[in-house]
Amino acid sequence: MYGKMHSACLYGIEGVMIGVEIDLANGLPQTSIIGLPDSAIREAVERVRAAVKNCGYRYPQQRVTVNLAPADLRKEGSAFDLAIALGILTTSGQLVMPGAENLLLIGELALDGSLRPVTGVLPMVEAARRAGLTAVLVPSGNAAEAALISGMTIYAAEHLRQLPQPQALGEPLYAPRKRKQHKPEPEEASAAGFDCLPEIPTTASAESSAMLAPPVGLSGLPFPVTVSSGPAVQEQALVKVLTLEHLKYTAEYKQADPVSTGVNLMVEDYSDVLGQNHVKRALMIAAAGMHNIVLIGPPGTGKTMLIKRLPGILPELGDRESLEVTKIFSAAGKLKDVRSGLMRSRPFRSPHHTISAAGLIGGGGVPKPGEVSLAHRGVLFLDELPEFSRNVLEVLRQPLEDGVVTISRARASFTFPAQFLLACSMNPCSCGYLGSGGTQLRCTCSPAKIAQYRGKISGPLLDRIDMQVDVPRPTDWEGQGPSLSSAEMRAEVLKVQAIQAERYKSLPIAWNSELSGAALRHYARLHKDGRELLNNILENLGLSMRAHDRIIKLARTIADLEGAVDISSAHLAEAVQYRNLDRQVVMEE
Repeated sequence: MYGKMHSACLYGIEGVMIGVEIDLANGLPQTSIIGLPDSAIREAVERVRAAVKNCGYRYPQQRVTVNLAPADLRKEGSAFDLAIALGILTTSGQLVMPGAENLLLIGELALDGSLRPVTGVLPMVEAARRAGLTAVLVPSGNAAEAALISGMTIYAAEHLRQLPQPQALGEPLYAPRKRKQHKPEPEEASAAGFDCLPEIPTTASAESSAMLAPPVGLSGLPFPVTVSSGPAVQEQALVKVLTLEHLKYTAEYKQADPVSTGVNLMVEDYSDVLGQNHVKRALMIAAAGMHNIVLIGPPGTGKTMLIKRLPGILPELGDRESLEVTKIFSAAGKLKDVRSGLMRSRPFRSPHHTISAAGLIGGGGVPKPGEVSLAHRGVLFLDELPEFSRNVLEVLRQPLEDGVVTISRARASFTFPAQFLLACSMNPCSCGYLGSGGTQLRCTCSPAKIAQYRGKISGPLLDRIDMQVDVPRPTDWEGQGPSLSSAEMRAEVLKVQAIQAERYKSLPIAWNSELSGAALRHYARLHKDGRELLNNILENLGLSMRAHDRIIKLARTIADLEGAVDISSAHLAEAVQYRNLDRQVVMEE
């Protein structure tokens, strides 16, 4: 007897369809799971066996083979439990499951038959929709997440006993067979002492013969359903039909919180920061074009305070971006509140400086997304940048340049998206007071110590940071003029985003920072005076060609912020002044 169910697993952050094939054969009672399963899947045998028995069914006393296809793809997790259990029950004839060819089954079974939620449901359901399936059965804890994918019918259950309806078929699918008895001759029966026994009928009655045909309405079932003979089966001759309409889930999303769509009710606002308007303008430019930025200044000047308010001026995620980000958080098991729909606010990740390279970039025996992927389409904030290990910082080179992370292991190679805005803060020296201008707080670091402190950040990494902005200690707190608010800054950012959306509508990019090659030369063309100015700056500062391109992209964003069509020399000059560390190196030399 053979049966097949549809399930899915994660491959990186993408869902992959898996066929769960069940074969029942005569032989010693044994259950084998093949198809490169991990330990959690191999242990599903005991979970399914206990759940099936504790829900009133019988586990087949036969040789059970479960194949997870395709067999050359490694599988992990406990999401196959439900598919294995229902596959065994339908193949052994205890359940009838119409429409199983269009149903995705995901869920972990407890020993009592209850269903536990699993991670990564969103990309699995999306893969099922791409494969042409129309419905999915998940634990109740995953129903809201599964409902985020449109075009799928969602069924949610809390226990295996909820699946079949209370009614059953009125008669068994097949009548139990009776063994044909040999009727001895009268002489043989008398000699054997059987002449005193009643006669045993040798053929089944007409009523029993009529029961050999399947009941009306069950023709064309996707699975063969049989009932074996024997007294134990005669007591359970009624076969239950598995229907799911009573488990249909209707998504009820909460209305969007005003905090997630605007800044009117935000607790943290840029108006709370006294002064530092030039830093606020730099952050506004960084948010408008998704340019990397580092703030450099003494302790207590508001570097961390300024960067933590950066998400409040960023535009919301688009539909495609929302699905990308939500899938990453689902695969990582960090998707918390799904009642409000797909994630719309851009992620803001701030890992501690003790994080490892694997934690930042992703890794593990079976690679999982790291912080750079969790910050995809959002902000990755590294506070006190030089305190991070140099080995950890160096792994940022590839994602900052390519926007993706590729992790190769013996089992497989995975590619995770990692297109983020890198925002950092650091002190000018190890004591923190270099150039603070105070009479009491003077720097006590030697030139060698300052060089050692800054040497923790390599030149290639700094070359990939577009803006390096000084945050000095204000001397006149009251004379700083009106303070920019988050609402004002966000309005400017949204204006620039609309300009970029119209400009790049025919390209697979959305931000000025993504320009490269021919697109950069076309959309950020410089006039003759601008090229001469930039060439002189490159020669005097000794900048790389990467810095050359990043200055042009930054100038393009500044021009958009001013509403200018062409990039002028003033825009280039402002873009160059944001590379403070490059200018300081030249001055020290």
